[in-house]
Amino acid sequence: MKRWNGWGDENSSMALPISADVFLQQRVGAGNKLTDISLADAVNLVPASKLNTFIKGKLEGRIKRSLENNSHPLISTDAEQRLRHARGHSLPDYIAMRTGDIKHFPDGVCFPENRLQVKELLQYAKQNNIELIPYGGGTSVAGHINPKADSSRPIVTVDMTHMNQLLDLDEESHIATFGAGTLGPMVEAQLRAKGYTLGHFPQSFELSSIGGWIASRSSGQQSLRYGRIEQLFAGGNIETFAGSLEMPAFPASSAGPDLREIILGSEGRFGILTEVKVRVTKLADHEEFSVLFFPSWQQAKSFCRMTVQSHIQLSMLRVSNAVETQTQLKLAGHEKAIYWLEKYLNLRGCSQEKCMLTFGITGSNKQVKQVKSLLKPWIKKYQGISAGTLLGKKWQENRFRSPYLRDALWHKGYVVDTLETATNWDNVDNLMQKIEQTLSSTLASTPSASEQVHVFTHLSHVYKQGCSLYTTYVYKNGKDHHETLANWQKLKHAASKAIVQHGGTISHQHGVGKDHAHYLAIEKGEQGMQLLHALSAHFDEKKLLNPGTLLND
Repeated sequence: MKRWNGWGDENSSMALPISADVFLQQRVGAGNKLTDISLADAVNLVPASKLNTFIKGKLEGRIKRSLENNSHPLISTDAEQRLRHARGHSLPDYIAMRTGDIKHFPDGVCFPENRLQVKELLQYAKQNNIELIPYGGGTSVAGHINPKADSSRPIVTVDMTHMNQLLDLDEESHIATFGAGTLGPMVEAQLRAKGYTLGHFPQSFELSSIGGWIASRSSGQQSLRYGRIEQLFAGGNIETFAGSLEMPAFPASSAGPDLREIILGSEGRFGILTEVKVRVTKLADHEEFSVLFFPSWQQAKSFCRMTVQSHIQLSMLRVSNAVETQTQLKLAGHEKAIYWLEKYLNLRGCSQEKCMLTFGITGSNKQVKQVKSLLKPWIKKYQGISAGTLLGKKWQENRFRSPYLRDALWHKGYVVDTLETATNWDNVDNLMQKIEQTLSSTLASTPSASEQVHVFTHLSHVYKQGCSLYTTYVYKNGKDHHETLANWQKLKHAASKAIVQHGGTISHQHGVGKDHAHYLAIEKGEQGMQLLHALSAHFDEKKLLNPGTLLND
């Protein structure tokens, strides 16, 4: 069963080692534990559904018609389902679900099983002035799926996860067609049974859906080999209030603007994806992940840049700055093994400023050997020290486990959040410094117990032009959840402002949602925003589809 107030499966967890307590207390002070609400008590907070009492508009002061209780057979007003679909996985969402300060719930939840049912729901919503929130795996960390606070209309969450099948596989063209609600593990399981992979592995892989990846322009951990979702998305179907939009899967076309680009990153504002066509790849013969350590950030970063600009065919590159490297080693457990590793690295000239780099190689056995040969001169030039594949295997085993750390930290009295951006290589150091300084200093003058913030960054997606920056920050809870949330708001908005003012995109892989909508205009400009609003008006003139998300209505 999916955990109702945290990440992942109820039977899975990730414990912190004993050494983590000392480390966290040194960095941010003693934690402050807050009380969790029970599932039963949270369900009791769910108000009566507006679907049961909502009266459609008036005509000349007279009631035109009203909806009957649960008048559409696809829509459930069950309180627990509405609770489970009330929030995503941003830190404010997490705090709300843990403490019960949820406030806003969808009035109903539905689980369509095919394209016709989605069309039927759209027609019903249009006729009855009901807002719809498309919902994939519910992993949003930017407020995409949260009901708007000020809506007077009924809100129905459209959970797509019953549309989860591989519908077709064209093995000659390597095009697979999936129901848009197919979650990551089901995508890979159905493809691997036939010898293929999509190769899209965001950290949310276990819980997120293929339609959600497209709607938010997702990026996977091995995008160096397989590409971001925009390279993998070949076409499909989206149902809108204006009608069905079919996107044929051409290998390439110069027939005007690419309609797929309208849907990529549209975050449910223009319609609901029902079927998606994606470009798949034959399973590789060999794949391995290895770890290098570099004496400094500049050497590690330069190795990343030169490797990708030299077209060396890695499947993944991730480099942690010195603080993240230190944090990962401290929180890894296995204190004896880490002690001997650090002793060895010190002897080799990697000490306080060392940076850890993880890379993947995927392909035939011959290709793997060739890539290793091509890497050797670059490793030597930048004084990299190999730690072999053991740490790489550990990373591979735990690659989707990091989100579970939020629960472990919460139980110790701390909260953790992340933010991400992307910029050109010549701006990486400047932007990283501005983000980390902002997060480190924003709460310094706060007259609360939460003034210390532990901040670290890694580069997780690299391109010839530049790379993403993924920053994590940890701070202890305030005296209550209101203070904890207020501190997050200060940190989030200060860091977001620093990003857009210093040459970064407001989002590289998490999307805009409601949390980032305020900053989108800075990036898109006046003409760009007018175009997006015009598209929204074309597909959804009543603003019934996910209002407040992407576009600040």
